[in-house]
Amino acid sequence: MKKIALAMLLLLFGCTGIPENVTPVENFRLEQYIGKWYEIARLDHSFERGLTKVTAEYSLRDDGAVRVLNRGYSASENVWKEAEGKASFVNEPSQGYLKVSFFGPFYGSYVVFELDHAGYQYALVCGPDKSYLWILARTPEIDKTILASLVTKASASGFDTSKLIFVAHD
Repeated sequence: MKKIALAMLLLLFGCTGIPENVTPVENFRLEQYIGKWYEIARLDHSFERGLTKVTAEYSLRDDGAVRVLNRGYSASENVWKEAEGKASFVNEPSQGYLKVSFFGPFYGSYVVFELDHAGYQYALVCGPDKSYLWILARTPEIDKTILASLVTKASASGFDTSKLIFVAHD
């Protein structure tokens, strides 16, 4: 039983880690970050497979945590799919390093490692390892120069950007 408990602790700790060559942004301001974000591109995962028009909406909860509402459209099933979770800071609130949970006590990393600090119009986000990557923007489309810069940063950080899925919002 102790081995199982230890394995669970290691698994949970590992899921909230930061991938190698990734540094969370500093001077992060949650009040600027909350609101609606459009998923511009992502690496594929089963929980988002086939979804278009994907958005993430962040709002403050009464308990001080962040409410996360992810939403996307499945054309093959002709339905909208939603997942609601909660997020909280791992370290300081001024660092773009949070943990998010959609399934009870199980948390995964949410690491903002590039951000438009001036206007909070785009962000580059990853999970606990290099298989999780999202490019987010406040609008369904992003300037091609900014997008290229974000893809370059992700690639330089070790993400396989050749596998990015660019999300349709039409």
